[in-house]
Amino acid sequence: MEEEISKKIRELRMNKKLTLKEMSEKTGLSISFLSQVERAASSIAITSLKKIADALDIPITQFFEDFENKNYKVTKEQQKPFRMEGAGIVYTRLGGNFSGRAIEPMIVTYPPGQPNEKAVTHPGEEFYYVLEGVLAVEVEGKEYIVKAGDSIHFPSTIPHYMTNPLDQDAKVLCFVTPVIF
Repeated sequence: MEEEISKKIRELRMNKKLTLKEMSEKTGLSISFLSQVERAASSIAITSLKKIADALDIPITQFFEDFENKNYKVTKEQQKPFRMEGAGIVYTRLGGNFSGRAIEPMIVTYPPGQPNEKAVTHPGEEFYYVLEGVLAVEVEGKEYIVKAGDSIHFPSTIPHYMTNPLDQDAKVLCFVTPVIF
């Protein structure tokens, strides 16, 4: 799937007649990183893919056309898990697809040690309810251990990151704004 996304990024960038340098300026991502992504030589985090989609002025769903739900109700059979980063995090969209929606409901499965990224900030807010396992979530420099049955809700505009500290998967019900997919 990553290879397909890489090809699509390059194709869309070329169609918009953007150089890698212009794309870098629009996204804040380095030229070398963008080049590696387009060659499928580097995996891409969802936050970076969102920056690329915004720079190309397209909805991020364009990278996941097969996963788009066109109804309000989403049956269990329509929930297609997908990965962004090789053997990394697994996302399962739970929401329908309609104009003006403001939240992105998902089940997210974090393998041990994932997502292992540095603190980020972006517009919106995030809500996580741990179904199985544990998430260690750092928000504004304070670490919260969120266990099965616990939840955490915070504005995405403050520095935050999370990781699965255990040697088993963490399964989380997640709502984020703005819409990612």
